[in-house]
Amino acid sequence: MTPRADPRRTLVVGVGAARGVSADEVHALVLSALAEAGRTPDAVAVLATVDAKAGEPGLLGAAERLGVPLLTHSSEALAAIVVPNPSEASRAALGTASVAEAAALASAPGGELLVPKRRSAPFGRASMATAAVARRITTTSRNRTDPMDTHDLRHHGDAEVRDDGAKLTDLAVNVRADTPPSWLRERIADSIGSLAAYPDGRAAREAVAARHGRPPGQVLLTSGAAEAFVLLARAFAPRHAVVVHPQFTEPEAALRDAGHAVHRVVLRVEDGFRLDAAAVPDEADFVVVGNPTNPTSVLHPAGALARLARPGRTLVVDEAFMDAVPGERESLASRRDLPGLVVLRSLTKTWGLAGLRIGYALAGAETVAALERAQPLWPVSTPALTAALACCEPRALAHAEAAAHRIAADRAHLLIRIAGLNDTAEAADAGGVRVAGPAAGPFVLLRVTDGLGVRERLRALGFAVRRGDTFPGLGPDWLRVAVRDRDTGDRFVTALGEALTARSG
Repeated sequence: MTPRADPRRTLVVGVGAARGVSADEVHALVLSALAEAGRTPDAVAVLATVDAKAGEPGLLGAAERLGVPLLTHSSEALAAIVVPNPSEASRAALGTASVAEAAALASAPGGELLVPKRRSAPFGRASMATAAVARRITTTSRNRTDPMDTHDLRHHGDAEVRDDGAKLTDLAVNVRADTPPSWLRERIADSIGSLAAYPDGRAAREAVAARHGRPPGQVLLTSGAAEAFVLLARAFAPRHAVVVHPQFTEPEAALRDAGHAVHRVVLRVEDGFRLDAAAVPDEADFVVVGNPTNPTSVLHPAGALARLARPGRTLVVDEAFMDAVPGERESLASRRDLPGLVVLRSLTKTWGLAGLRIGYALAGAETVAALERAQPLWPVSTPALTAALACCEPRALAHAEAAAHRIAADRAHLLIRIAGLNDTAEAADAGGVRVAGPAAGPFVLLRVTDGLGVRERLRALGFAVRRGDTFPGLGPDWLRVAVRDRDTGDRFVTALGEALTARSG
């Protein structure tokens, strides 16, 4: 059956299933995955699976309920697709590392995975179905100069530590360990008594403004820094938007979702992923760059970034990890003289507030007003506002600075241990480990031979690291590793040595 051509149906759901699975179980799983993506069933174009499951009644029944065809792919075609959550059991049984993820991506060429593999959760027995959701990218919402791009822009580090139930040491998520501190938890807990009143962000806004030497009208509090990318994409209509890669992928995803064409400036590993301001086209009227950049951990000089600012251009500098840099050197957060500058900050990384969602944007008053008009009412909760206020107090700033110095010391120790690993004959035979940088953030970017295999062997040894191939400009041999305490770093390097030599052996 030919898939629907309805342009409103942009989603593909890849499904895998055990023999005898019921349509009820598959259908319920698909609805759950769609809900996670924030989409409804009427956005689905097809269900997709492997040829061997073409006649499975449960899959056919679920497709019928959704009113879409069941599209199948050969196991050979699916085996060629790199998936974020490979399974050796699936590879052995069906020839592909994940039927759900590979089938979803195969049916959405050039698209992106919105929801990675999820398992059904029937009561009292094992799961019999898996599902993954991919989005087809139309020519109006993607960079036409890169039609074969398949980077999953919506894959983030938390996906590395969800679902499988494994007890993994989390080096995939860049949130500082052992946070939030007890005094911050107590302040947030005390705010619960005020939940009957609507949130009032004035005090938090003034505190953030004072921290950066700005008037309150140049501050916008947001539900995490990620919300600011969505607001920027809604509030502006760039003619020539540029995103500097490799970097956090949400800015490009938000721009695409808003229907804007995106042009990429991809920094070269040969240059240490350092920014050359001349690489950004003069005609660019909207530019996004991270500093320090996720995932490369490169800290660009403030002067190089300042040279990108000019009248008629919006320059967005993502400083989500700047408070992990001692002295916040190279920050532009207090610069009020640069035209079109927007600086984004996050409080979720250093303070361990990813589940609370709090960040802010710093910009000229007109820009802040435009972003605020694109924002829903009361976007930041009372507990999050309390956290923002607390994290701008002198005690908190001193705490963050001390943490930044500790992270720098732990990172230096980790890199020394990795360099020592490269000195061993076994690691050298396996291709060694290359470190991007010099690293300045609370994470390091590593390049190894057979990155996918090394990542899987690290998981088997108890460590989750962030895959790098979802970042434009990187491939599957890149892995991002969060900096933790020295003991954890030592244990990771030992496991990395085992993962490398297992491949070479």
